[in-house]
Amino acid sequence: MMEKNDVILVNVTEEIVRGLVGFMLRGPEYQAFCNCYICETDVIALTLNALPAKYVSNPRMRDAAFKELNTPANIDMINREIIHAIYIVARQPKHTTV
Repeated sequence: MMEKNDVILVNVTEEIVRGLVGFMLRGPEYQAFCNCYICETDVIALTLNALPAKYVSNPRMRDAAFKELNTPANIDMINREIIHAIYIVARQPKHTTV
């Protein structure tokens, strides 16, 4: 029987998106894009709003969901949404430039 401390609530889609956004924004294609915390978080939020969430409640389910979502076709779809979000945030960043 699972104890209360064994139960988690994780959006596996969010884990994947956070990793991909971080990777993309630090890569050569987006060197001119502001990768401050606010802009990066805005890109993640916009991307997640465009994708279906995949919540799980324990580590074993998390691993299975990650395998299910980590396919070339799904990663391509996520990357398209990230690129779309990057262009939106780049046009209207929410941070103030110092």
